[in-house]
Amino acid sequence: MNKRTLLIDGMALLFRHFYATSVHKNFMVTSKGLPTNGTQGFIRHVMHAIHDIDPTHVAICWDMGKSTFRNELFAGYKQNRPDPPEALVPQFSHVQHISQELGFFNIGLPNYEADDVIGTLATQTANQNNNNVFVITGDRDLLQCSADNIHIWLVKKGFTEYAKFDAHTFREHYGLSPKQLIDVKAFMGDSADGYPGVKGIGEKTAIKLIQQYGSVENVISNIESLTAGQQKKIQADMDNLMTSKQLAEIICDAPIETHDIWQRMSYTPDYSRIINVCEEHELRVARKYIQSL
Repeated sequence: MNKRTLLIDGMALLFRHFYATSVHKNFMVTSKGLPTNGTQGFIRHVMHAIHDIDPTHVAICWDMGKSTFRNELFAGYKQNRPDPPEALVPQFSHVQHISQELGFFNIGLPNYEADDVIGTLATQTANQNNNNVFVITGDRDLLQCSADNIHIWLVKKGFTEYAKFDAHTFREHYGLSPKQLIDVKAFMGDSADGYPGVKGIGEKTAIKLIQQYGSVENVISNIESLTAGQQKKIQADMDNLMTSKQLAEIICDAPIETHDIWQRMSYTPDYSRIINVCEEHELRVARKYIQSL
């Protein structure tokens, strides 16, 4: 039997759907005053993906706190982000509670990001015979994990529109192998994550450098072949360049206890249960959407 594993970045969907509805002041509050707009968007998105992909195994991956090992490498990592809105804060724990009640396997790892959990699970489960892995995320960093049987779906709009990548489509789009995205990001940095890369080198130049030289290390070895301006920029930001490469790399061998994880990820949708959970928790928009499926 062909296996199809679905890995979802839970917080990415929660944030996306919170902001998509809160901009219209639509917080979908329960009788007890709990906002559920992000939670309900999460449920609708996950259930549509399950309906679309028909996975045999599902895992929802979560961030476990603001600080990770990357903050030890670079104190400013993700420290530039504003505090979440007041209406979103209670939904952090609520959405994970609901996800568990819906029967999904939920996983997070202290000191690591959800991306590292996804990268580890994707790499490990892709090695299973006849297994295709589908990752739903809003984070382009996960494109570095693309492979022939690891499909990264970047959310573009709503519940159904994605930019879809595997190893072949990544090479076609960037002219690079997926892992070389790490080297590109080392040069260009990431303003959203708060690490600098090399000041004055953007994405286009970074891609050209890696297309020509293959890696950060090879660029440095051939630095005398670069323009005088490029040499000056790289030499001035050498420490940031090397640190940014460490920060950009997703960990694909995080210390996850996996002896029974495959069995725990096994999933068959129980729509009666899902609808009952939505009704019990006053998630009526999600319930109506699921009934339509």
